[in-house]
Amino acid sequence: MRHESLLNEDWSNVVVRLGGAEKLHVTARETKAFLRPREITNAVDLLRLILAYCLGDGGLRSTAAWATSVGLVDVSNVALLYRLRQCGDWLAMLVGQALAAAAPKASRGRIIRIIDATTVPKKGPGARKKNELWRIHSAFDLPQERFGHFELTDQQAGETLDRIPVVAGEIRLADRAYVQPDRMASLIEAGADLVIRAGWKSARWLDGEGNVVDLVAELKASVRGLIDRPIWIKRKRGAPLALRLVAVKKPAQAAAVARRKARRGAQQGGHQLSQQTLDAADWVILVTSLKPKDFATADVLALYRLRWRIELAFKRLKSLIGLKGPPGTDERSARPHVLAHLLTILLLEPFIDELEDSPRLAEAA
Repeated sequence: MRHESLLNEDWSNVVVRLGGAEKLHVTARETKAFLRPREITNAVDLLRLILAYCLGDGGLRSTAAWATSVGLVDVSNVALLYRLRQCGDWLAMLVGQALAAAAPKASRGRIIRIIDATTVPKKGPGARKKNELWRIHSAFDLPQERFGHFELTDQQAGETLDRIPVVAGEIRLADRAYVQPDRMASLIEAGADLVIRAGWKSARWLDGEGNVVDLVAELKASVRGLIDRPIWIKRKRGAPLALRLVAVKKPAQAAAVARRKARRGAQQGGHQLSQQTLDAADWVILVTSLKPKDFATADVLALYRLRWRIELAFKRLKSLIGLKGPPGTDERSARPHVLAHLLTILLLEPFIDELEDSPRLAEAA
C-alpha cells in the first residue's frame, strides 16, 4: 500500500512536503511533542515512529520491534505510548498546515465546499455499550478535490453548518441534516452562498407575506415535475430567511427506492408513515441562496450532484488509509491516532488516482 511506502522509500519526500526537518523540529517543540533528545533524537524520527504505529496493523510492541529492525530507534512499547500521548497537538498542527498548503483555487471564481461528517467507534466495552463515537467534521473543496478542513470531536458535538470557517465567496453544499436557519443566515452574512438538501418537514416554509406554505401540496400540483421559486424559512431569531426553493421529481425507479427506504425507516422506528412523507419521497428538494440570474435551475441541481465527492473521499479515508476505531480508551492516544490518518490522506491525495488504478487494489475489488 502507498501509505507504507510513505514511511520507507518516500519518507524523505514526506519530510520535505511537511516543511523540512527544521520546521518539524520547531513545531514539535512548540506543541511540546518533542522537548529533549533521549531514545528518540529528533522530531523527524518521532513523526515516522508515530505514523508507523497509527497506520500499521500491529500494536505498540510490533511497532517498537519494527523501529529497532530498521535502525530508526530502540524504544520500548511503554515509551512509545507515552510519546504518542504527547503528539495530539503536534499532529493537529501538521494537519492544519497541510490543509493550508492545499488551499484550493476558485471554480468559476468560487470555491465549492462540501460539508459533512463521518464517524469511527470508540474502543472499550463501556464505549461500545453507550455507542460512543469519534466524529470527524470535514470540508471537501472543489475543484482541488482535497479535504480543506477537519475538526475532531466526540459524539456530543453535533453537525452544524457553520462549524467549518467560511471562505468569503464560497458555495457550501450540505445534506438535509444541515438545514439550520439561523446558522444558514450567519453563513450568508459572512459572504458565502449555500445549496442544501431539505426534507418537507425540515423547516417552517413561508411565502413573502409570512403565510405558511404547504410544500407537499405544491410538489403534487407541479405539472412539469420541476419547481424554482422564492421561499422563506422561519428563524428562531430575526426575520424569515429569504432563499430559493429548487425541487425536481425523481425518475420512477429512484422514487420507488426512496419510498421503500421511507417505509423501512418507519417500520424500524415503530411509527406511522404519513402520505405526505411518501409524496415528498418522489422529489429532490433543495434550498439555495444563489440568484437565478447567476445560476439557472440546472446549475443548482448540477452543483448539488457534486456532494457525492465527499462520500467517496470518506470511503478512501477508511478503505485506502485504513481509518477505523482507534485502539484503547484514552483520548490522549486515540486523538493522535485519528489525526495521523487525517494527515496521511492529505499527503496521499495527489496519488489517489494512482492508488485506485493499481493492480493490487483492482484485484481486491
